[in-house]
Amino acid sequence: MNSFLLIEMLGTRNPLPMARGPGRSLLLSANLSRLADRGKKVINRKRERQERMATSAERRGPDELVERDDRKVKYRVCDESEWQWPEMSKIETLKMGFASLWAHKLRSFLTLLGLIIGVATLITVITIVDGANAYVQDKVIALGSDSFQITKTPPVVTDMDEYFDALRYKDLTMEDVEAIKRGCSECLDVGAQVTISGHVKYGHRELTDVEIRGVTANMVKIGHIEIAEGRYILAWEDEHAASVCVLGAEVAEKLFPHLDPIGKIVKIGPHPHRVVGVADRIGSILGQDQDTFVIIPINRFFKMYGYRNRLQDLTITARAVHSERLPLAVDQARLILRSRRHVSYGQKDNFYIATADTLRSLWDSIKSAFFIAFIIIASIASVVGGIVIMNIMLVTVAERTREIGLRKSVGARRRDILEQFFMEALTLCLVGGGIGVGLGFVVAVLVNRYTPFPAVVQPEAVLVGLVVSSAIALIFGIYPAQRAAALDPVEALRRE
Repeated sequence: MNSFLLIEMLGTRNPLPMARGPGRSLLLSANLSRLADRGKKVINRKRERQERMATSAERRGPDELVERDDRKVKYRVCDESEWQWPEMSKIETLKMGFASLWAHKLRSFLTLLGLIIGVATLITVITIVDGANAYVQDKVIALGSDSFQITKTPPVVTDMDEYFDALRYKDLTMEDVEAIKRGCSECLDVGAQVTISGHVKYGHRELTDVEIRGVTANMVKIGHIEIAEGRYILAWEDEHAASVCVLGAEVAEKLFPHLDPIGKIVKIGPHPHRVVGVADRIGSILGQDQDTFVIIPINRFFKMYGYRNRLQDLTITARAVHSERLPLAVDQARLILRSRRHVSYGQKDNFYIATADTLRSLWDSIKSAFFIAFIIIASIASVVGGIVIMNIMLVTVAERTREIGLRKSVGARRRDILEQFFMEALTLCLVGGGIGVGLGFVVAVLVNRYTPFPAVVQPEAVLVGLVVSSAIALIFGIYPAQRAAALDPVEALRRE
């Protein structure tokens, strides 16, 4: 059991400046009886010296005398059960953790690098999978059971080499749309759509990252779009590239919170357009908003943004006469395009046809493998980061051996040292997790801008990142903290 020298101040004047006031106690040294014995001798010498110098009395007032020799010191050796080391608050411990990080900024950053990469990868994976889910679900709903889409590039990217090869394919054109209209007897309607991200403005209100859709007039039937107010784009407006538009429900609500938007003029980029309709609200799919869009005639779109340089984004959508005859309609459209694009017998298509069922089955087949692969990568990065944190914390314990010895010599318990170093590891990991989450947000913005996936970081992903950081602190921070708590104070104070 540890021994302490407990000094109790009994008099009105204090011979030891470290203890304040009568009735207070001062812990001078701790943990070994020989240290306590040496402390007694020091106090005795100090008391004898002060008593020789003191006068017998000193008048403080008309009737008040204060005895100089009233200074009394009582000391004794006690054990741990009789002395309670002052508790350090969790806030103070957390402040010490931040101070330790700030004192070694470069080392802290390099230590956290692995953890930052791991958490950022985890956030990115969850974000991309959620965005891809929303993208595929959007496509499935938009197609319906009786429709199919034709694109130049894969509707769902599973192989980057295949995707880059597809970029070299010949663009689909409006002539292809007309050819399928003429030659596909199993197709009830054939339309086209092309999209770009832009900004829309009305008065002082402006929205950015709005999906601008250029469509043919018959897409209202093929694309299953419902109109809540006004009307859809007319065929003659498409033919003459009229400056008219249909607003998505979210766009109409934000630009015209208290006004009827029909007939108002909005600017799409620098180009004014008259609002002729508002689409019915679709809602969100897997947390992704589906109502932030503006529809304009496709010929108007090509006039604004160019024809040749936007054809790579052209999507042809066709609807079969009946859902049961969808396979026949797909085969007819495929033969027409293979002939027009000069695809020889035995060669694979240089375009892609997707139905709702093929999109759903394709994504289901790759989602699990994709998720598992990236989770493994994130886990490896996090474990490596945790090992680095553990090693650096062990180095920190070695550097601060004398500090630990000093704290223990004045009564700090094993639990106090354990808590201090564990809180430093937790602070380190939470800072790294926070930076990783921020980096994940940046990646999500880039994914959203440069891919078709509507990537948005959900609160659940942030929570997962912070939980992983805390778990790494618990797993890899406890061993260095135990090493620090187990140090012998005498041996610690001897070290250089």
